[in-house]
Amino acid sequence: MGALMKDELFEAQLLRALGYAPYGGADYGECAATAARITTTDPELWYAQWTATAARIRDLALASQASGALASARSGLFRASNYYRTAGLFLMGTPVDPRLRESHRLEVACFRAGAALLPQPPELIAIPYAGTTLTGYFFRPGPGADRRPTLILVNGYDGTAEELYFTSGAAALARGYNVLTFDGPGQGTAIIDDGIAFRPDAEAVIRPVVDFVLRQPGTDPDRIALMGLSFGGYLAPRAATAEHRLAACISDCGPYDLFDTSASRLPGFLARQLPDGSPAALNLLRRILTAVMKKPTAGWALRRNLMVHGVSDPIEFFRLAPEYTLKGREQLITCPTLVCAAEGDDLSARARLLFDALTCEKEYIEFRAADGAGEHCESGARTLFHQRAFDWLDAVLQPRAEEPGGVSGARDRALLTPPA
Repeated sequence: MGALMKDELFEAQLLRALGYAPYGGADYGECAATAARITTTDPELWYAQWTATAARIRDLALASQASGALASARSGLFRASNYYRTAGLFLMGTPVDPRLRESHRLEVACFRAGAALLPQPPELIAIPYAGTTLTGYFFRPGPGADRRPTLILVNGYDGTAEELYFTSGAAALARGYNVLTFDGPGQGTAIIDDGIAFRPDAEAVIRPVVDFVLRQPGTDPDRIALMGLSFGGYLAPRAATAEHRLAACISDCGPYDLFDTSASRLPGFLARQLPDGSPAALNLLRRILTAVMKKPTAGWALRRNLMVHGVSDPIEFFRLAPEYTLKGREQLITCPTLVCAAEGDDLSARARLLFDALTCEKEYIEFRAADGAGEHCESGARTLFHQRAFDWLDAVLQPRAEEPGGVSGARDRALLTPPA
């Protein structure tokens, strides 16, 4: 696909923001015009231009709301929310930049104002967790107390509960699912405002989330699914190794082993010293990584990683990374599991290893660049991802019963299909 920006990381994050257009989170022209004004790799310019776009769209939306044009207001508020999230991305790091707090505050405020205008507004939720609460949203596809399947969505390193509505929440609602999105440790409000860092045992986070879901009216306790994307693609299957009330699990472009994935980006002779090798080699690596962290875009991922894991030293990140692994735990997953990878994505390059090691009912999908879906988390083709993932999930959670005469619904449809 033709790039709109010269910097590879800027282009990837532009595609991420633009990919939410089918679900009301972006407009191509607004994104392209913003990208055209970002002529360098300066994160300050990125922040300024996306903030300007977000503020303009928000002001137009509020004017629409004041005039009673609520559909227009909702659309603008949702787009502004996504643009404010995008604006703050490259400010991630420690100490927390006040502008990141403000862009996140505006993202949340715009999203909640827009969500309040949905035909079925979500419930703002606070999930009890480790002496505090995790904030999020519980969406229902419509009124009534019918028992429905529920999809819990888990984001990655720099995602938010609000973004998850555009990532997969709206698509799930359109298919009749209840949807729960939340900021877990290391994510959104939990890390930006509360300083709660990631933990490797994701089951300790998902367990109270499932408890919460089971208390909600209209929840079918036998049809609770968990979908994680990006680093959530590790968190979801890791949680499924111990949380056996899940009926299905989807891992979308997550790392099989955080240490292996992270160390593979380093020079081999230095990577072999990690995590506790020669002090001289580790000091050299620390100096190299510290210098890289000062680079505007090349150092962003590591600056972000230290923030969300609650450490200040890059070597400490590599010391804790081995705890975030699925190696040796795959057989503990008992629910049907879909593992997804994107052809051009190094984070999910080892996803096939996870799939091969699973002993549960399973399926593997690799999304291709030729279909526009080869980027991390299929950023340019979320509708294709949703078609494949939800077709699988529907079949797992809602198997068609045998009809009279022993002819299943699937075979019945085949019999009614005219020959080619």
